[in-house]
Amino acid sequence: MNVPEQLKYTDDHEWVQVTGDGVVRVGITDYAQNALGDVVFVQPPAVGDTVAAGDSIGEVESTKSVSDIYAPVSGEVTAVNEAVVTAPETINTDPFGEGWLFEVRLADAAALEELLDAAAYTEKISEA
Repeated sequence: MNVPEQLKYTDDHEWVQVTGDGVVRVGITDYAQNALGDVVFVQPPAVGDTVAAGDSIGEVESTKSVSDIYAPVSGEVTAVNEAVVTAPETINTDPFGEGWLFEVRLADAAALEELLDAAAYTEKISEA
């Protein structure tokens, strides 16, 4: 399982990448896309939405199930990856690159400290 060291992670199998200027990029992990199977539909939040950490803000549908997308941090959605809306299978082929879901301007940068680092996330998925 690929778990890039430079990212932060949630218990809900999402990754968070600091892109700069108080903005983070969010996607689902390699572990999550593997568990989901072939992703066929993505409903991300909308640009301008205010999200709160832990809230269900969208959906990822696969051939196996429908899963909620949870906000890993609180803030305002500043961008949505329209490419995954039109080609959701990108999440399966490149979950940490072109398969990102949305970007959020952080309400509080300290929230990043509450997320898992790569080692803690690797331990979590190894116990699953």
